[in-house]
Amino acid sequence: MLKRAFLATVLVLAPMLTLAQSDEELERGEAVYVKRCLQCHGEDGDGLGPAAERLNPPPRDFTLGLYKFVTSSFDADMPNDADILRMIQDGMPGTAMPGWSDILSEQEITDVLTYIKYFAELEGEPDGQTDFGTQITSSADSIAAGKLLFEDGDRCSECHGVQGKGDAIKKLKDDNGDRTWPRNLTKPWTFRVSNDPRDIFARISVGIPTTQMPSFADPASKKSLTIEERWHVANYVTSLAKTEKVVNPENFVIQGARVQGDLPNSPDDELWETAAHSTFMMVPQIVGGERFFTTANDTVTARALYNSDQVAIHLEWDDRTNSIPGDEKAASIADDEIFEDAIAIQLPRTIPAGMEKPYFLMGDTANPVNLWSWSSGSTETPETAGIIDATGIEGQQPRNDSGDFQATGSYRDGTWRVVMTRALKTGNPDEDLQFEEGRFVPISFFVWDGSNSETATGHSITTWYWLQLKPGATFKPLIYGILSALFVLLLLVWWSRNARRRDRSAA
Repeated sequence: MLKRAFLATVLVLAPMLTLAQSDEELERGEAVYVKRCLQCHGEDGDGLGPAAERLNPPPRDFTLGLYKFVTSSFDADMPNDADILRMIQDGMPGTAMPGWSDILSEQEITDVLTYIKYFAELEGEPDGQTDFGTQITSSADSIAAGKLLFEDGDRCSECHGVQGKGDAIKKLKDDNGDRTWPRNLTKPWTFRVSNDPRDIFARISVGIPTTQMPSFADPASKKSLTIEERWHVANYVTSLAKTEKVVNPENFVIQGARVQGDLPNSPDDELWETAAHSTFMMVPQIVGGERFFTTANDTVTARALYNSDQVAIHLEWDDRTNSIPGDEKAASIADDEIFEDAIAIQLPRTIPAGMEKPYFLMGDTANPVNLWSWSSGSTETPETAGIIDATGIEGQQPRNDSGDFQATGSYRDGTWRVVMTRALKTGNPDEDLQFEEGRFVPISFFVWDGSNSETATGHSITTWYWLQLKPGATFKPLIYGILSALFVLLLLVWWSRNARRRDRSAA
């Protein structure tokens, strides 16, 4: 909380305060800050509130007067008020910072803006603005030019990867020493502001202060770009946005299709592209065991195929790093400690009769679950796969023999792909889920990013969704149609003959 003595000092040192920046406005702003902002940003505005250690990224330290997402020029000494107002009003996607426009009035937002500016004694206007020039409309030619600039000399791809997925090749930290990860440009919903080309142009031009994202408008930089070139790069970055394999709240069922012949056992088999996919949001596991608040993975995409004997589930998720314990290069870009990347599918041991499902975090004694697990391996051990029987987070028992269960993974361009295969029916119906065509089976997922120090109960999770093995096409509908047509034809013949008999009788 800003002390009254500090307020008095501010008013003494700032005799040119306008009427809008009065002691009364500061007091109103303080009241809003204490109620809405203190828990994260701290009593003194230093970003060390009670919740700070559990937030990723950490809350802004207002005492520094440095803001990441601004439209003032790259060498300006402060942001525009409009930049800070936008963050307060709209929040910052992918962070714990919510938008306050639906809760706070315009006056309250203006008051709290004035209050947080005085943590760093910010006054006046910035000494420069970003020059947007004339916007270049996105086109195939502009996108192609932007791609060349993006990759030229590893200008952008050094951190964001060739495919823009943020598959880093070096470890990044901000000015406070906190770990930062390059943005996955294919996921615009994680952009802190928006993926509008104008906002992307501003990021390219200004950089992101306090991070290792540089300004490409800085003429002193060997990788600087002209205004026209920055618009081309902005158009290219906008074009990277995924249009498929994105979360659709209405798509909560994985529709498994029946195929003839063998199932694809490679995660890169082209047949998987013909299977319907469902993408689900992931959240940190903060429910039980050793909680983990700062997970790295946010979505997972699943598909399923089956034949008369087996079912195969294809899993895909973006991961900035291929985590290989024992590998020096992998360790150099990992967090504090490196573990294997891993994923697990959770299934109930028996198909529920109704809509009830087991406890979502590894079941319980009354409703046990099967975990189909896969781990990426290390320099000393290959990838591993197996089944774990679980009756709760503390009741996990790996099987010595997982039967015919198999899983294999492939990492390429910042994305993991894993295929898991098992028999539809096993010889152990008391311990294994027995699949049935047409039945809805609860399914959920756990993902570990080893380079983010995720292991054991520290991982991303989903809630329960559904898997359905759709019955394959048969000739039954055609047969039923033919029989129905014959029935109608016979009925018409019978009616016609009876009508003629009635006519003869009448004559």
